[in-house]
Amino acid sequence: MHQSAAPYDALLLCSFGGPNASEDVVPFLRNVVRGKGVPDERLAEVGEHYFAFGGKSPINEQNIALRAALAAELGRRGVDLPVVWGNRNWHPYTKDTLRDAYAFGARRILTLVTSAYASYSGSRQYREHLAAAVAELREEGIVLEVDVLRPFFNDPGFIEANTKAILDAAARLPEGGGVHVAYVTHSIPETMQEASAVTGPGYREQHEDVRSVVDAELRERGLEVTSSSLSYCSRSGDPRTPWLEPDINDHLAELAAAGVTRVVVAPIGFISDHMEVVWDLDTEALGTARTLGLHASRAATAGVAPAFVTGLVDLVLERASRERGENPPATVRGELGAFPDVAPPGSCRMRHGEVTGIPVLAGTAD
Repeated sequence: MHQSAAPYDALLLCSFGGPNASEDVVPFLRNVVRGKGVPDERLAEVGEHYFAFGGKSPINEQNIALRAALAAELGRRGVDLPVVWGNRNWHPYTKDTLRDAYAFGARRILTLVTSAYASYSGSRQYREHLAAAVAELREEGIVLEVDVLRPFFNDPGFIEANTKAILDAAARLPEGGGVHVAYVTHSIPETMQEASAVTGPGYREQHEDVRSVVDAELRERGLEVTSSSLSYCSRSGDPRTPWLEPDINDHLAELAAAGVTRVVVAPIGFISDHMEVVWDLDTEALGTARTLGLHASRAATAGVAPAFVTGLVDLVLERASRERGENPPATVRGELGAFPDVAPPGSCRMRHGEVTGIPVLAGTAD
């Protein structure tokens, strides 16, 4: 059956970006911390994780793979919608990608941000970035309308991809009874968590909802989940600033002390195996587990799992249908419901009540 993505001319995959070689690392990190006055010497220290992998982040190749998978699924459904890719912090930059899309005829573009959850760093910061790119292009005479797909943490495809990944990881553990599922996401400052909860369910609550749904799915499919938890990784910045805890490494020590022996580390806060996963989890957390004598297995991220890709395309076509004035159902799992297409005023600020005056897309009433 033929499906339509009208009124959209292109789908933009908008991501964080990452270096491709050692000489890219410091310039990339300069982009990440722009305006914060961090000296290059400190950036070189921060970049040690990248240097340990030859200066190359896995994120770019993973975005290329996701772009191809989305294009293939759209094509399978007979949907004529080019998929393009742009980054906030490294090549290809979003503004350059949008300029190219305009040159090939795109005038209205739907954006898929590579973050499943709503928070400042996962949603609003991207909307600020997109607003800046659109404004700069307007000064060149390029006028584009850019929309943003709603957060998809509770999309059935994302839930299914994570459920299957945990089952596969559990199957790699030695025999021995029940499993503790240690769900992991990127930590954020507590002030950012509080701001994320002002206009809807907060960042932590979104993850807890996913945890609850996936736990139930795992048990229904026969996995003996004796317990589960949510912990965090990748905190950065001033150590005096409170961030969400516990850190996964500290949490693994708590689990070992409580007598847990079998753990699946499930990175539900990430959609692909980029640096926070391959360093913070595969290198550090699994190293901690070995030191503690835990049997631990890391579940895959959603990546290009068929269920995940299918779910994302469903979301794209659902949004396009609404923009045409139709009323398709918003299918989600869990208790929180679908987030709105247009973010409410004041949503996902860095700190609640702090009005920066920075323009945003997909919620300009803000």
